[in-house]
Formats: sequence, structure tokens, C-alpha cells
Amino acid sequence: MSKKTAFIAIVGRPNVGKSSLLNKMLRQKIAIVSSKPQTTRTRIMGVLTENDTQLVFIDTPGLHRPRNDLDKFMLRSVNESVAGVDACLLVVEAASKITEGEKMFAEKFRQLGIPAILAINKTDTVSDKSVLAPQIQEFSQLYDFCSVVPCSAQTGQGVEDLKKELRSLAQEGGYMFDEDTLTDQPERVIAAEMIREKLLRLLDKEIPHGAAVFVERMKERPDSDIIDIDATIFCERNSHKGIIIGKGGAMLKKIGSYARSDMEKFFGCRINLKIWVKVKEDWRNRENILRSLGYDDRNFD
Repeated sequence: MSKKTAFIAIVGRPNVGKSSLLNKMLRQKIAIVSSKPQTTRTRIMGVLTENDTQLVFIDTPGLHRPRNDLDKFMLRSVNESVAGVDACLLVVEAASKITEGEKMFAEKFRQLGIPAILAINKTDTVSDKSVLAPQIQEFSQLYDFCSVVPCSAQTGQGVEDLKKELRSLAQEGGYMFDEDTLTDQPERVIAAEMIREKLLRLLDKEIPHGAAVFVERMKERPDSDIIDIDATIFCERNSHKGIIIGKGGAMLKKIGSYARSDMEKFFGCRINLKIWVKVKEDWRNRENILRSLGYDDRNFD
């Protein structure tokens, strides 16, 4: 049986469910998810190997107008992802109108001659499914998509159909990764992202986007199934630090407890997690801090 592979960038505006869809297709949580936009900051790669086909997904940050150096990095991450793949998966929200960002993606597909599939996500939130027909027609006029698949990352409806369409874009030439590979993300990055997800879920709108997480240490204990993880949450203001820690340390304890639970499920062992909170003013515009957090290894524009 000849093995086939396709590199596919998952693109779309913020909060349309790109990461949720990736996790659903992989049947494993590798990308963090929250109800807040701009959850994904870097390109997160997920690998799905089924039968004779390997799909290598690149989950990108949501497209938005950059306001700081971190945002510029996120925008560049999107553009680079689209330029270096075999196909794109544009994710939009059911019953939504075409946005300027989606028009920009369609133009990018045209310029690069990239095959693209349209996924209309969150169909479970629409009671009147008749609204999908005019939306499909409108997007089909925007770009000649290989296929259009209504789906729901929440319920799983349509996800198998979407995977079937994506597999049709794969080319012969063998696998790029071992069959049991799930992601290219280092374990420290996955652990840090799990903590950041809890910040996004538990705290006010502005604070999580002004916070970053860095795992200082991650070490397995000899002759034990315990991994010790030391992590630091960086925030921009002393007032934010107080909110993250909470009264008597209650909020930080909750963040740690939820993150530890996710880590133990993912890594398959017990986790001893310690988290500190430090203030780094205006870190999103400080190149040296962005580099140390792993957001870029090149000069910022």
C-alpha cells in the first residue's frame, strides 16, 4: 500500500474553532482552546496517520490587526504557514458573513495556487440549517474550494467527512513522520500551553493576553512515575499578578490544579507542578523576552 502525505495549514479569523477542530480530528488535545479570541500564539503542528495517509496539520493564530511585536509574530506565523503547505483548510463560523480577513485568505490562496477546503464549523449552534446554503454559495463565489464541509468540532458531526476530503489532497511519497507521532511541540511547550489555557479560561479578558508561561524545569524522577515541572507565569502589571495569585493564593491553586489534571492525562503519569508569578512590564513589545519565551528565533520587524 503506497503511503501518502499532505501538509495542511488550518487558517481563519480568531475564535472560529480552529484548535478545537484540530483536537477533534486528532482525537487528542494538543492545541489549547478557550472562548477568548487569539488563543493560539504560535504554529502548532498535529500529525494524523490513518490507513495509508498522513495528514500534517499546522494550526495557526487567528488573523487580526497587529498591535504589538507579539501580534506581528503571530501574523507572520500565519503568512509563513500558508506559503509552505500542500493545501489549506479555511475554518469559518456557521451563519456568519464573509469578513475582510477571509477575503484576504482567498486572495492568498489564489496568488499561491493552493488547493483549499472550506470547513463551516459550529453548525451545532445553528437551529435553522437552511441558513447554511446561502453561506456556502457566498463563500463558493469567493474562491473555488475543492469542497465545502459543514461540521461541528463540539459534537464531531461532519468531522469524518472533513478528514475524507483532506485525505484526497495527499500525495504519494511516503510519510514525513513516524506513525505514532502526534505533534512536533516539545513537552515543555505543551505543559506551558496547558497552564496558559487555564489563565484564558479562568481570568478576565485582558489579563490572559498580557500573560505568558515559561516552563523552567521538567524532569522525571528516577525510578518513579512522577515528573517535576517548575513554571513561571509572566504578566505585565503588579495588579495582574495579584489577580492571577488570588486571595490567599486561591486562583493560582485552581490554575495549577486544572493544568496538572490535563498534564497527567496527556503525559500518562503523575505531575508535581509548581508555578510562580513574575511581573515583566510590556513584555509583548520586548524582543529579548519574546525570544526567551520561544516566540521567534529571528529579528522582529
